[in-house]
Amino acid sequence: MYEVLTPDEMAACDRLTIAGGVAGITLMERAGRAVADAAARHPLGTRILVVAGSGNNGGDGFVAARVLAERGYPVRLMLLGDRGALKGDAAQAAAKWTGAVEAANAAKVAGAGIIIDALFGAGLNRAIDGETRTLIEAMNASGAPIIAVDLPSGINGATGAVMGVAINARESVTFFRRKLGHLLLPGRVHCGKVRVVDIGIRDDVLDEVRPQAFANGTALWAEAFPMPRLDGHKYARGHAVVVSGDMSFTGAARLAARGALRAGAGLVTLASPRAALAVNAAASLAVMVRAVDGADELRNLLADKRLNAVVLGPGLGVGAATRDLVRAALDGERAVVLDADALTSFADDADPLFAAIAARARPVVLTPHQGEFARLFKMISQHAGKTSKLDASRAAAKASGAVLLLKGSDTVVAAPDGRAAINANAPPYLATAGAGDVLAGVVGGLLAQGMAGFEAACAGAWLHGEAGNEAGPGLIAEDLPDALPPVYRRLFEDLV
Repeated sequence: MYEVLTPDEMAACDRLTIAGGVAGITLMERAGRAVADAAARHPLGTRILVVAGSGNNGGDGFVAARVLAERGYPVRLMLLGDRGALKGDAAQAAAKWTGAVEAANAAKVAGAGIIIDALFGAGLNRAIDGETRTLIEAMNASGAPIIAVDLPSGINGATGAVMGVAINARESVTFFRRKLGHLLLPGRVHCGKVRVVDIGIRDDVLDEVRPQAFANGTALWAEAFPMPRLDGHKYARGHAVVVSGDMSFTGAARLAARGALRAGAGLVTLASPRAALAVNAAASLAVMVRAVDGADELRNLLADKRLNAVVLGPGLGVGAATRDLVRAALDGERAVVLDADALTSFADDADPLFAAIAARARPVVLTPHQGEFARLFKMISQHAGKTSKLDASRAAAKASGAVLLLKGSDTVVAAPDGRAAINANAPPYLATAGAGDVLAGVVGGLLAQGMAGFEAACAGAWLHGEAGNEAGPGLIAEDLPDALPPVYRRLFEDLV
C-alpha cells in the first residue's frame, strides 16, 4: 500500500479494473458504502448532510446517502449542479436515491451533525470561486465534522495545492491507494485521518500503471537495509567522515557525526581544522578526530579507500574554501552527502557541482531545506507556484544527477530516474536548530554501510522522523541520535 497515485494514475486503475470485468457502478457502490461506514461510526440519529457534485465523486455521495438512510440515519442531500447533468455511473447512483435533492445552498448548511463532502475529490485542477467557494466556507464554518470522499474538495490531488479554498476534513476516505494530495502540503493538513479502503481494484493493475511515487516507509527500503550480522565487525559496517567547520561552528559537524554513528556506521571520523581540534576531541568519545586543513589534506585523508562515505556542509561556511572541500570529496570512489553550506557555496554557479556529480559512479545525496533549494536550483524554483514539491524535487534530481532530499514537514526524496518518496512520519517538533545536521549524518551512516543513494535517503528521513517521535515534544537536536536505539530495536523486530 506504499504506492501513491496521481489522479490520472487512479483513473487508469479504474479503467483497467472495469476493462477486467468489474462494472463501474460496482466500484461506486463499494466506495459509497465505505464512506457510509465511516459516517455510521457516529450514533444513530446523527443528522447527516451529503453535499454532492455532478461527477463521480458526487455519485459516491449519492450511494453513501442511500445506505445511511437505509440504516436509519436522517439524511439530507444537496447537489451542486443540475441532476439532469449527471452521467454514467453517477446517474445510476442518483437514480437509486429516493429522498429529496436540494440545490446546494451555503445558507442551509448549518445544523448538520456530520457533513459528507462529495463535491470534487482528487481530480480538481481549477480554482474554486463564486457560490462554490461560499458553500465550502460555510461547510468549514458549520462546526460539524466533515468526512471527505477521496480527497477534501479544493485540494489538487496531484500537487496538494489549495485551489482557492478547500474543505477542512476530520477524515478522508480514499480508495485503493492514497493520492499525492493526501501527503503533500498543504493538502495533508486538510485531510484529517486518511482511511484507504478496498473497493475491488486488484494490485496487479499497478504493473501496467507503474507509479513512481511512494509513501516513505520500511516496505520501500527494507530489503536494502543493513542488518547487523552475528559474524560482523566494525570494519564491515563502513567508515564515515564528517568534515568540521571552524572552532565556532563545530557543533553542526559533531551532530552529524553522532547521527552517522547511531545510524550504524562502524567507524566515524571528524575531519577537523587544527584550530578546532581540541574542541572536537574534547566533545567526542566514540567519534574519532583527525586534523585536516583545506582541500588537499582532505584529499590525502580520503585516499584511504576504507573511508567510504563523506558528509560535508554543516557549519563549514560559505565560499571558495568549502567549494574546494566539496570537489575533494567528490574526487574519489565514495558516497557523499552535501548539506547546508556545501550547497549554498555553489549557489552562484551550480553547473560545476552538477558536472562533478555526473562524472562519478558512487551516490551523492543533496539534503537542502527550501531556502537552500531555491538558491541552488534557481530555474526550478522560479516555477515553484506552478508545480508541486514532488515535481520540483524530481526536476532537481534529474538536473543535478544526485538523489535529492528536500526537507520539510512533507520531505520529498527524489532520484534522477524519476522515483520519489514522500515522508509523512516527522513530528512538528523536529523544526529545531541542528535537526537537519543529524539527518545528514544518518544518511551518511547508511551510505557507509552500503545502501544505495535513494534507499539511504528514504531510510534516513524515516529514521529521523521516528527519532523525533521517540524523543517527543521539547526535543533538541542532541536528543535525536540517542533516540535512535529504540527505533532500531522496533525496526529490527519488524524486519527479522
